[in-house]
Order: sequence, then C-alpha cells, then structure tokens
Amino acid sequence: MPKHKHASYANETITLENAHIRLELFKRRTGWGWGELFSASGKFMAVLDHFGELMLRDQEIPMRLEAQDYRREQGEFGERLVFKVASLVMKDKLRGTSFESWINYPLEQHCLEGEVTITLEPNAPVLQLSYKLKSNANQYARYIRGPWLKVGQDGFGSEKTDAIFPGIEWLEGREWSSGTDWFKDPWAQRFVPHPNKIAIPVMALSHGGVGIGLAWNPRQHASGWFNNPRHHPQAAFASPNFIDRRENHLLGLMLPEVQLEALENQVYAEPPLELHKEQWIEFEAEVFLVEGDSLAVVSDWVKRHGLPEITARWSLPEALERIATAYNSHLWHEGKGFGTTQTPGDIRSTVPRFLEGYIARNPASELARGLQAKLEWCRQQEPKKPDQDALLERGLKLISYQREDGSFPFDPDGRHYAKDDFVVAREFLEPMGLAQDTALDMGALAALELLELFAATQDSRCRDAAQGALEWCLPLTRPEGGDFWETPLHAPNLLAAGHAAVAYYLGFKVFSEPRYLERATHWIRCLLPFTHLWEPSDKPMLYNTKPCLCASDWYFANWVRDHVQWEVLETFALSLRHGIDWAQVDPELDWRRYHLGVTLAATRWMIDHNDQNWLPHNLPDSLELYRAGMFDACFPDTHNTTTGLYGGMAIPPDVIAVNLLGLLEREES
Repeated sequence: MPKHKHASYANETITLENAHIRLELFKRRTGWGWGELFSASGKFMAVLDHFGELMLRDQEIPMRLEAQDYRREQGEFGERLVFKVASLVMKDKLRGTSFESWINYPLEQHCLEGEVTITLEPNAPVLQLSYKLKSNANQYARYIRGPWLKVGQDGFGSEKTDAIFPGIEWLEGREWSSGTDWFKDPWAQRFVPHPNKIAIPVMALSHGGVGIGLAWNPRQHASGWFNNPRHHPQAAFASPNFIDRRENHLLGLMLPEVQLEALENQVYAEPPLELHKEQWIEFEAEVFLVEGDSLAVVSDWVKRHGLPEITARWSLPEALERIATAYNSHLWHEGKGFGTTQTPGDIRSTVPRFLEGYIARNPASELARGLQAKLEWCRQQEPKKPDQDALLERGLKLISYQREDGSFPFDPDGRHYAKDDFVVAREFLEPMGLAQDTALDMGALAALELLELFAATQDSRCRDAAQGALEWCLPLTRPEGGDFWETPLHAPNLLAAGHAAVAYYLGFKVFSEPRYLERATHWIRCLLPFTHLWEPSDKPMLYNTKPCLCASDWYFANWVRDHVQWEVLETFALSLRHGIDWAQVDPELDWRRYHLGVTLAATRWMIDHNDQNWLPHNLPDSLELYRAGMFDACFPDTHNTTTGLYGGMAIPPDVIAVNLLGLLEREES
C-alpha cells in the first residue's frame, strides 16, 4: 500500500529499483501518475506528485497528466519505464456526476499529450526523468509543472537536517526558505527566482543522514514558438512547502520561466504562458540520493558532472602583464605609492603582494625594472617589521578575548568595528548580530592567526588557544560570520568557508588530527554552493561567486542577485601563501580547475573603460576617473546576474595577480 495518503489508488503498483534506490509508481483511479522514492536503507524520502500538471488561465482546476499503460525497457542504460501521458479532460470526469448540470468546461480534448520516461541508472542512486509533451490547442497556461517532488511528504514531513539551493538558500533545521532571517521583503521572497541567480542547477535537502537532489539543465529549451522568446526550465523551491501549505518540502520544475526580475515568485504566472497547437514542452531532470547532508548532494553532482571549462579572456601571462603594466603606470603615484585615488587613503606605500614574484619571473624586462624601482621606494617607507616580542604580544592579546570553551565572541562596537553599517542597521531596523554572540568566522580567523603566530614564535600558548578554537568550531556545518561588517552574522558566507578551510588544514599540519583534515575538506567544498557552475547564453558569469546568501544591512546590496569575486580570490591567495594545494587535499574534486576558473572569471571582470559596463553607486565622482582609464585592469566590487553589468568600487587587481602567479607556478611545476 502507498504511504502517500493524498492520492486515489487503483491497487496497481510497479517498481524501479537497484541496490541504491527504489521508486514505487502507483496508478490512480484515473491512470498512472505518481510515485514514492526510497533510499537503499528503506527510508521514505519523497513523493513524485504527478507526471506533469497543467493549469489553464480559464479553468480553476489543474489537469494532471496520466497514463493508461506503460512499457518497461532494459539495456546498457539501465532500466526504464515509458508512459504515454495525456492531461485529464475535466468534462469527461464530471460526466454523470452531480456537478455536470452546473459546471461546464468546454474543453473536450487532451490539452497536452506526450511521453514521460523514468530511467534508473544501472548501479547508481540516480533517476533520469524525461518529459516530452506537446500542446494540442491554442491556450494560455498559468503553469505547466514537470518534475514536482514533495520531500518528506507522509514521512518526516517538514523536518530537515539542512537544504541548499545554490546561490539562493542555505538552510539548517527549522529555518524557512524565503525567510526574513537575513533579508527584508521583498528580497526575502525567492521561491521562484530569476534563473540567472541560481549558481548550480540542483536543489538539495537532507534528513537523517540521507540527501536528495533534483537537478536539471538550465540552458535546455523547454518550450518555444515561432520567433517568441524561448523558455527554459524554471526552478521552484519551498522549505517547508509554504506554496502548498503542506508538511513537506517542494523541489520542482515548471514553466513559464521568469524572464524579468520583476516577475519573480509567481506560482500562477501573470501574464500566462502562450501555447500554440503542436508547441513542444520538454523537461529533462535527474533525481538522486546520497549519504550525508545537502553539501554532499551538491558535491556529488559536481563529481558526476565535472567542473566546466571556461574560456579565457587572455592567457595567464598576458593577464599578468596587463596588471603589472597598470601598477607601473596609472596605479602608481610618484612619491606617494600605489592606489586608485577613489577615496582619501587609497594611495599607500605598501608593496603589492604579486610584485616580487612578477619581477623574479621577468628580471630582464623594462617593465620589471620600472616596478623594481617602485618596490625599492616602498621598502624604504615600510615600518620596522615586528620582532618576536611584538608578535607574542599580539598573540596574547588575541588569546585574552577567548572564552573558556574556546570560542571568540563578536564585538561589533569594539574590535570588530570596521564600518558603521552595524550601528545604522541596529538603530534603524534591527541588529545584524548580537554582541557576545559568535560564529564560525570568529573562531576560524582567530585560529588561523594564532597558528601563524605559533609558527613565528613557537609559543605553546598560541598553539593551545588555536586548538581550542578549532575544537569549538568542529560541530559547525554551515559557514557563517564572514562579512560581519555589513551582513547578518549567521548568514551563509563564502569568506567564512575559506578562512575555516585554511585554518583547519594548518591545524591538521600542526596537530596531525584526522578530524581537522576532514573539516578542511568540508569547508573548502562549502565554496561550491556560492559558485556559478553554469551561465546563460547571453551573460558570461561562469565561476562568478556570491559572497553570502543575504542582504547587506538587511536592505542594501542583494547578495543573491549580485556576485563578488574578491573573497574567493583571497581564499586562494591565502591558500597559496601557506602552500596549500586543494587538489591534493581533496582529490575527489578538480580544485585546480576550480582555482583556474575563479581566477579567469576575475580577469573577465577587469575594467576596460572602453567597455562602458561599470558604474559606481556610492562614489559617483569616480566616474570621470573611470572614463579616463584610471581604473583599467582593476576589477569591480559587484556584478549583477540579471543585467550582466558591473558596479560598486574599483578594486586594485593585486589579488588577481597573486592567483595568476600561483597558477603559472603550479602549471610549470
């Protein structure tokens, strides 16, 4: 008997199963059309609600697609079931009932017909779903639903361990998707988001050690007609399922696609989707299970599908040469140092981090000689480097902030005061984080610095305090606390993941503790849900990254819509500084390709004033400097996923050059 109690059952069941997954499909009284999904251990994970569903503009009852029979096929592809489906004809279903005399739906034919194929891969917990449908009439659809998973339905309900919708959501426990934990409306609403905001085309949820994913091809042409705009599969995600107001979680694909940001979050589309006779509607998707949490689901998808290749704007040496040229020309200010002149204090005598490495690679070039002279001038301005006593004093000061349990508290009005964003948000709306609270990045940053100080001083107090911080962070699973100067403290955050990955790897090297190596791997994989591993055909954004899944100051910059690249670059610059090669630490994933990808993406960001694709927002006076080419080779603070344009401040490209040098050195070795 089926576990799902919200569908009629005609006492017929068929099963697809292997050693890893089982799908039981059931026949309604009106035809085949829904299923229940189980893990290898027998855990009931989800209900496949139907084989498709159509809601027309002029009919308030949705029409499911169902089949009267099926065929089973086997081969090298595994095993599959093929259903010839058609949408219900409501007029027929009401005939002979008490409703017939007072409800008259004029449609007397199937609005949609086609095939739904479910393929079970031979030795993997993966189901391939294929929907190939056609419209039989000119009609207007409020929605066409394809794969529609209700996870937890009639099982664990609305409980979950965690859920990840890459680039959109990272939830734990009882947190709601589209919640106002880290946003204020209307940005909090993101249950049917603009597709460009989705970083990886997979929705993931876990419960009790089993994770489930629904993945699709976001560039698939799911429907189109004549010269009208093409539509791609549109994701819908709600945890818990507030769309249906049921005790489950929704992972679904539908049409129409959101093509304008202003039309997001419509489950019943307005304007509706215009369908024509013989118009095709197709969905291709996969449903899969893994052992572990939602990050394991995302990581499994990356392992099976691989990391994408990226087209380089320039070769690595040419990009490096452009940056070096900028530092030797418009980013140099004689007698003052390097900088962009956007704000007072931009120009400093600090030596750019890549300069020595670049000069060492090109000792005989005229450009290197020019940079060498500038480097020597900066060296003369540098303050004396701290001695052992000063380093130890710094370490003991840091240790004084540590609690007995190993944690480090958040002090927004004290040592964590960097900008007045926290003060403004607290006064006008609500705090972004409470004083004396803590998060991953508070501990990871402290552990990282203490391990560096231990390496420099060999003082055991720094080592022991670092271990205390690492131990306190061990139970944490979601990266939080980075960007604390302008975003909610507990929002999912890329920078925190990077800091924690490096801190735990350094901890592993010092303490030889296997748990630390496992956590280092976990935290570096936490970069994936923030990283764009696909791009639309008209807006290059492959390997662009989200800094966090929240809004700064609750209501300013929207970090679900906008990319930021400097944080992932700093993660790998920090890794290079400590000699960490993530491809050796975590060989299951191609971290060298990932590092190359995020760096080449950054070169795509590099400003050329002739492109006219960047505008400042908080420093409007800098627009004339941009037009004069004074920011060329710098890179912008933000990229908008929906417009494809850049904005914010111009960031000096030093960190890009550091990563270019690191990639070149590894390539050559």
